[in-house]
Amino acid sequence: MKAALFDPYLDTLGGGERYLVGVARVLESLGFDVFLEWSDEGILEKLEQRFGVKLDRTFVLGNIKRGLGFDFCFWFSDGSVPFLLAKKNFLHFQVPFREVNGKSVKNRIKFLSIDKIIVNSLFTKRVIDEEFSVSSDVVYPPVDVDSFFNKSTKKENVIVSVGRFSQLKQAKSQDVLVKVFKDMIKRGLIKDWKLVLAGGTEVGSSAYIGELKKESLGYPIEFLESPPFDKLVETYLRSKIFWSASGFGVDENKSPDKVEHFGITLVEAMASRVFPIAFAAGGHKEIIENGKSGFLWKDERELVDLTLLVINKKLYLKREDNLVKRSKMFSYEAFSDKMKNLLSVA
Repeated sequence: MKAALFDPYLDTLGGGERYLVGVARVLESLGFDVFLEWSDEGILEKLEQRFGVKLDRTFVLGNIKRGLGFDFCFWFSDGSVPFLLAKKNFLHFQVPFREVNGKSVKNRIKFLSIDKIIVNSLFTKRVIDEEFSVSSDVVYPPVDVDSFFNKSTKKENVIVSVGRFSQLKQAKSQDVLVKVFKDMIKRGLIKDWKLVLAGGTEVGSSAYIGELKKESLGYPIEFLESPPFDKLVETYLRSKIFWSASGFGVDENKSPDKVEHFGITLVEAMASRVFPIAFAAGGHKEIIENGKSGFLWKDERELVDLTLLVINKKLYLKREDNLVKRSKMFSYEAFSDKMKNLLSVA
């Protein structure tokens, strides 16, 4: 059996690409040879290095011809709807696209070739179902939660934030975190703490990260640019608190594509026993049970107050079991089971 995969954003190596790797793993386990449309065969090595997953039966093909001649095609949408040609076709919306003429007659015709529409969160589903007048299935992204659990690693006074530094589509707002961290130090609210900012720098990030580094001079702020998987895991394991400002300053109802659609790094942090404090928007609200498995913040003052509460009450120790238990809801195993079920009924 042969399966075809298409992702127009493959060079960003972000959450969508991790989702793609998960799909490829499931297909391989079902006996498929998987063909990924891309121009550079080196992409497989880059995916393995970034996400720590080796794909044994996945190959690169210059053109999958929208699935023509394949048993199955999984296509990541860029907001458009393709006419897919495999025997069985899934269209995936990673982004909650709005105002893309989703209900057009042309799209209605193209949807006739698609067996299932997959989205990565309930947040994305609400937007996509309305925009395209469809009924999509939610399959949360796969996270290898067991890879992030290691109680033997000693925790340090580290606040970590993980997310692309790219400013092309969805900003992760690391500048807000730098500003808040510096202010906490200036006011004497924290001592002997470090902020680590980790994320991909492949596309559209050079100017932004340069400015962040300039603003961070003289402060205990460390940058991990496009870290390999093992380095990322090591950073999570020694951290106590996870920060995310993704979606800060954005109206999620008017611009749902500008906030976090799910939040894979948030789940990774929880699996690593890192207490998350994330901006209250988008997919963050589906992952965190506010007050039980993390906190959701709405303004900079609340971010400061909640961070101090976690530090002073040592909540990163007291809520460890809650964090790990919650993270398992978004495991690769849960993803695999849901995807296999959808494949069997499509």
